[in-house]
Amino acid sequence: MSIAPDVARARARVAGFHARPADDPDLINARRDLAYEQLAEHIRRVVDAAPPATPEQVDKLSAILAGAA
Repeated sequence: MSIAPDVARARARVAGFHARPADDPDLINARRDLAYEQLAEHIRRVVDAAPPATPEQVDKLSAILAGAA
């Protein structure tokens, strides 16, 4: 399984901050962005493997994601 380009970029950004303290705002943001990209890639793979969703199922998943924002 290959690494998605967005995940690879986010990982590289986190790696670029390796010498910074753990509470550095840029490092914190980079780690948050990496977690988001990993989640987005996981969602893409699950959706790609799933059968087509009904409109109600799409609404349910959309509500879950909107609540997380």
